[in-house]
Amino acid sequence: MNKKIILSLIAFVALIGIIAPVIVSAQVGAPDKCYITKSAVIGLEGINCPAGECSFDSDVFDCGLCCLLNSVYTVTDWIFIFLMALSALMIIIGAFNYVTSAGNPEKTKTGRDFIMYAAIGIAIALFAKAIPAIVKMMIGMNA
Repeated sequence: MNKKIILSLIAFVALIGIIAPVIVSAQVGAPDKCYITKSAVIGLEGINCPAGECSFDSDVFDCGLCCLLNSVYTVTDWIFIFLMALSALMIIIGAFNYVTSAGNPEKTKTGRDFIMYAAIGIAIALFAKAIPAIVKMMIGMNA
């Protein structure tokens, strides 16, 4: 890859890293409620979560825990989807390299490596689905 392109990408990432916090800090005040979107959070033992909007000053609902678990579920779902899509693409590329290697040991090894890395990606994606249970265990909830 061209050195100029690499330096441009690094400068762009650094610029985004500087600008993004400034944009986020422009928010006025702290939020006073969150929206529960995951049905897995509603009806958990030991925690009272409403469906929909949850106000932090509520005496009835445990909105802090509800919002934390809702966020954990959302982030791990996105990680799972991204890693599974990337793993599927890597399996296709690895299989293509393996099938079209025509006896070339270097291309065969490349194909096997792609498939092995895809399997590792699938294992990490499955671990991402276990993170909410780990978080619930750490905060003392029944999983």
